[in-house]
Amino acid sequence: MTSVESAIPAHLRADRTRPTRKSAAFRPPYPSFSARFAPSVRQVVMAYFGVQHASETPPPVAEKALARLAGAAGSAHRERARYVDEAGYHTTVEIRYWTDPAEFSAWLADHDFWTAGPASPDAGFFLEVVQPTVRRFETLFSNDRREGIGVAAAGLSGEIQEHGYWGGARDRLPLAQTDPLDAAGTVSAGFSGDLVTVVPNGNLCLIRSGQEWTETDGDERRMYLAEVEPVLRAGMDFLRDDGRSVGCYANRYLRVLAEDGGETDKTFGLSWWRSLEDLETWAESHPTHVAIFRAALKYLSTMGPAARLRLYHEVTVAEQGQTRFEYLGCHPGTGLLRAVA
Repeated sequence: MTSVESAIPAHLRADRTRPTRKSAAFRPPYPSFSARFAPSVRQVVMAYFGVQHASETPPPVAEKALARLAGAAGSAHRERARYVDEAGYHTTVEIRYWTDPAEFSAWLADHDFWTAGPASPDAGFFLEVVQPTVRRFETLFSNDRREGIGVAAAGLSGEIQEHGYWGGARDRLPLAQTDPLDAAGTVSAGFSGDLVTVVPNGNLCLIRSGQEWTETDGDERRMYLAEVEPVLRAGMDFLRDDGRSVGCYANRYLRVLAEDGGETDKTFGLSWWRSLEDLETWAESHPTHVAIFRAALKYLSTMGPAARLRLYHEVTVAEQGQTRFEYLGCHPGTGLLRAVA
């Protein structure tokens, strides 16, 4: 029998004062893994640089901004993705990760052109950043291919214990061993010319949850694209359009881009939540996520160990001082602008 280990590395374990959702008799139904960072890594940076425009073809100001960002070296990992939002705006997001906040600050000081000038009538720009300590985020992978912040890690754990049940994400969060991680305070906004800065409530929750079907073919590929993906998209659309009713401030369903700008067989949902509890409640009980869960369960039970669909997620619960949200010339439904009255 393969031995399993805790998703929480030894140097982050504490005497638990908060209950776990996992029973003593529980055994994981399938293998999953967590990213392992060197003990010297104390805090990471997850930065989302966005460019939006109403036209399908990027206007010159948008192309120029994206080209400048593409030419800016630095960060432990970078990637791009694209989506069309609820207002019909075409949006490209460059995602960058660092394992040293000081390096990010120095990089941003040299490349902070997003808020350097007046708003453009042709495009909007946004910067959304969380800088959680390692006690405030967790990762989960269904295989040995790392994504997101996991690419910046030293490696992967062995098979972990805390997955395959409701509440597993909270049990994987080191700080949740001793802290309820409840939402604190309210959302506020500041205005400086065309620039809007949003300060969210404390313990804001971010989830990036992705899937890759590059290596699927035949019946497996058909089943994912015809029976699973449409249900997933419906859930993502609900969170995009009506998420505030369940505590989701904003949701994006993005397609990852290749280096040449073409689409890959990789998508992910990226959503900001008032709290981890709100995310958990939606996942466990809302009809849109129950439908996703059932479709995925049918898919995995049909494919069995031969399934080649790759899944992952990262969940972060951030303090107010660990976030930065800035919007220049964006429509009012963009990101955390939705959370501002």
